Amino acid sequence: MPVGLEITLAPERLDEGPPEERACFGLFTIRAGAADLTAGLDFYISAYRPGPLVSGYHAAEWFAWNWWRLRYEPRSPAPEWWRAHKMTAIGEGYVWPNLTIFSDGVRTALLAEPSVRPDAKPFRYLGAHPCVLPSTEFEAAVDAFIPRILARLRDQCVQETNLDAMWRDVLTERADPAQARRRRLEALLGRDPDEIEDDAVDRLVADAAALGELAVEELAADRARGGDALTAAALERLAASGGTDASPRDVVQLAPGTRLPSGPDVPAWRLGAEAAQVLRAQLGLPDAPITDAKLAEIAGTQKRALARRTASQTVSFALDRDATHSRIVLRSRWPTGRRFELARLLADRIVASPPGRLHAATRAYTYRQKMQRSFAAELLSPFAAVDAMLAGDYSAEAQADVAEHFQVSERTILTLLVNHHRVEREELDEDLGAAA
Repeated sequence: MPVGLEITLAPERLDEGPPEERACFGLFTIRAGAADLTAGLDFYISAYRPGPLVSGYHAAEWFAWNWWRLRYEPRSPAPEWWRAHKMTAIGEGYVWPNLTIFSDGVRTALLAEPSVRPDAKPFRYLGAHPCVLPSTEFEAAVDAFIPRILARLRDQCVQETNLDAMWRDVLTERADPAQARRRRLEALLGRDPDEIEDDAVDRLVADAAALGELAVEELAADRARGGDALTAAALERLAASGGTDASPRDVVQLAPGTRLPSGPDVPAWRLGAEAAQVLRAQLGLPDAPITDAKLAEIAGTQKRALARRTASQTVSFALDRDATHSRIVLRSRWPTGRRFELARLLADRIVASPPGRLHAATRAYTYRQKMQRSFAAELLSPFAAVDAMLAGDYSAEAQADVAEHFQVSERTILTLLVNHHRVEREELDEDLGAAA
């Protein structure tokens, strides 16, 4: 874990271009701990530099315009996602770092890759090890950098600029809880501020009263990946037509006094895995597969919930009516997938424990969803038992045999092996946790 993140600009002279560009020209660096994420070889001096010569004004504009998305939007396959998260999108005639920045809401990843071409000119980026740090540290670094750029503009007698207006708007929005809520939802939807004039954000804000604000944010992050918008009314209909009865009161709970790792320094996969280990020990479960009946029992429902699938949906969920009545909807077409989804919903109840009626297992890579996946993998296929069965044979065939034994998918076993450093991470290009 790097110690601190710093974005800096050491002024240099530029004799042409707009006033704001010339005022903020210099050596641009991003450093995480001792690692230079912007380092490379400068063609003109044939030497190493910790960063390129660019205009910090354009970098500050990019950070300000994309602030909400950089701070809250997880990795996504959406076609235009990269424009808000990859610094090469800045353009303006400069060769920007091949640096991708994204968040799961709790932790931020900065992935510095080498220049695509080995003979890149005038600056060839070397890349660096992936960096993951608390999102609050990324926020603090940007909050320090932009005012320094604004101060540089004033020092050079450059008055009101587009950056001034954008940054004032961001600070105003952050200070207003209602506006901040809307901007977070827009970011999770993969949208720029006020980008699309429809009622999607209004509907999510309205549904927060019925479903819970944090649950609605999870739905927004999932919607950014494509698919139908699931409103509170749509979820109610799905629960009524395709759900199975459950009782929140019957869901197993972690023993009073249980202490789990917490805080932004804790990867989501570690939190989920440790919670599952604690629960297995608490229930006295051996390292054997969990039966469908036992899984349903601890999730507060009946075995038939695992046999029922709702077609054409992207989200599995539990929708509570009160403390004793709920409906569970599982979407996977495969029995192993439905087992995994039910275990994820269990994690959402007992580890995330969010307020509100809705517990959702989505496709998004927010911290909460990644914690669910890790919990489900460890609960259904405890790593110690998986590792013992494989006995050093990590071939695809051996993984398939273990997956069949524990009634999980082969990808679940591979993810466990990656998280525990038994196989290389390049074999699983999954999310922020795998990337770092």
